[in-house]
Amino acid sequence: MSTSTRRSRAAHPPRSRRVCAAVASLACFGLAACTALEAPSPASTAEADTIAPFPQSGDLAGTYLVTGYPVPFEITVPDGWVTYNGAELGRDDPDLPDEWNAFLLFYPVDYVSTDACAWQGAPVQIDPTAEAFVDAMTAQASTVSTPPLEVMVGDYSGFEFDHAAESDVDFTACDGGKLCIDSDAPHDCTERPYSTGGERRTYLAVDLNGERAVIAVGQSDESIDPALSEEARAILDSIEFVAPD
Repeated sequence: MSTSTRRSRAAHPPRSRRVCAAVASLACFGLAACTALEAPSPASTAEADTIAPFPQSGDLAGTYLVTGYPVPFEITVPDGWVTYNGAELGRDDPDLPDEWNAFLLFYPVDYVSTDACAWQGAPVQIDPTAEAFVDAMTAQASTVSTPPLEVMVGDYSGFEFDHAAESDVDFTACDGGKLCIDSDAPHDCTERPYSTGGERRTYLAVDLNGERAVIAVGQSDESIDPALSEEARAILDSIEFVAPD
């Protein structure tokens, strides 16, 4: 596997106090305990107070703490983005007819379809490691992936790769007229599928001490405004998992 350091934050100074999705085309594509004798500093208190929990629904703008994985992560989101269920966020391109043309997903992923087109009965449970997810996704039939890059996401290592439907996939011939990429159940496609050939994603799989976090940034259409794709990529790059003190 190739190695990338572009997401590494090893040069950043560690934080001692902490409360505790552009998609390229495939063509190029702890809180420390406080005592009466040691009061928290104003700077550290202000930092803790500014990290709000990621909301279950509503408009987004600011830095949030997402707690759905074994280790929480921080994410910074600009104006114009929205979440409906606390596990994804998206934004519309006003020039395209569908919704959520740029999006980030951070659902739990327990199953990956061996064939994303003939997916009914095909999702297979995978081991809870980042490596197992990468292996299953890169071997998936009816889709293509770029070679995974090793990356650092805060204090944790992981893998990043681009993913899309094969160019000759006939969606009308697929089960349910869609590509089921991954799921949290063995008998249904519970996560967002690919419904058109123009959809692209970049997957980030992070190793949290033997457990896995999967985050995807994607676009629904090849004609999406490039500025919106760049904004989505910037949100993905803002994500930082930090080990407990």
